[in-house]
Amino acid sequence: MEYVLLLIGFLILVKGADFFVEGSSEIATFLRIPPLLIGLTIVAFGTSAPEAAVSISAALKGTGDIAVGNVVGSNLFNILFILGITAIIQPLVVERQTIKKEIPFALLGSIVLLVLIADRILANANSVLSRGDGLILLTYFSVFMYYILEVAKNSREQFELDDIDPSPTHIGKYVLYTIGGLVAIVFGGDMVVKNAIVIAIALGMSETLVGLTIVAVGTSLPELITSVTAALKNKSEIAVGNIVGSNIFNIFFILGISSVIHPIVVDSNILIDTVIMILSTVILLIFSQTHSKITRAEGGVFMLMYAGYMAYILIRN
Repeated sequence: MEYVLLLIGFLILVKGADFFVEGSSEIATFLRIPPLLIGLTIVAFGTSAPEAAVSISAALKGTGDIAVGNVVGSNLFNILFILGITAIIQPLVVERQTIKKEIPFALLGSIVLLVLIADRILANANSVLSRGDGLILLTYFSVFMYYILEVAKNSREQFELDDIDPSPTHIGKYVLYTIGGLVAIVFGGDMVVKNAIVIAIALGMSETLVGLTIVAVGTSLPELITSVTAALKNKSEIAVGNIVGSNIFNIFFILGISSVIHPIVVDSNILIDTVIMILSTVILLIFSQTHSKITRAEGGVFMLMYAGYMAYILIRN
């Protein structure tokens, strides 16, 4: 029964995110907010909302291993699996700005997280994401938000508001979509955490492993759907920006707010996964710099790396 409820929870999460993105985007159009700002904020936050719901819910329940494992596992799934499969479908064009600023910022986030959870190595103490650590992560997130707003501000001159699609006439419907989507995300996230814990105990799996696999893949479904759709529509540059932005949001905002709400005790094994996340981001940066695109062959490399990583953590458990 727990498996059925876990699946239902994932479906509610994905559908909730879909309603949230659609409703918020239509409201933004009604308010005549620039399209770039819509994409960099509402869509990015919307696709990461399931991760936020699961990690915050896990932190409140004292199951921090799922919260951290969910973020690290989601980021690895985003880079290795989602970018891998989308590059195989259609070589991914990477914008110069993404190569020079956003991917390095995602790399910085991975390194900062590693330092903050390396208490056992650096101070011979239990690894904990404290409230102070959470404030550090949120400070970096505020810097990223300032950068996004500057990008949006500088891009205003490149379009005319008259070019925006006509404002939606049924704005009330989209307000309900947005509110309903948020409620579904929170409810679905709670279902996922509860049933994932039950399954983990029944199978003898650690909470960290559940977070890195089942929960991480489930909460990354919005990013997967968005990126594959973008690739199929020959708008592959959207896929890279969405994934990189999502990874930044996952580390700085989701873990930041989760650890501020409740300090998170971290399984020491997650250090290895975090190092793998750093290496994956470095490889993404290298691949992106080769002709400003990720080729099908490089996408295949990512897929093989993810398969190898899955084998490793299953053996480790």
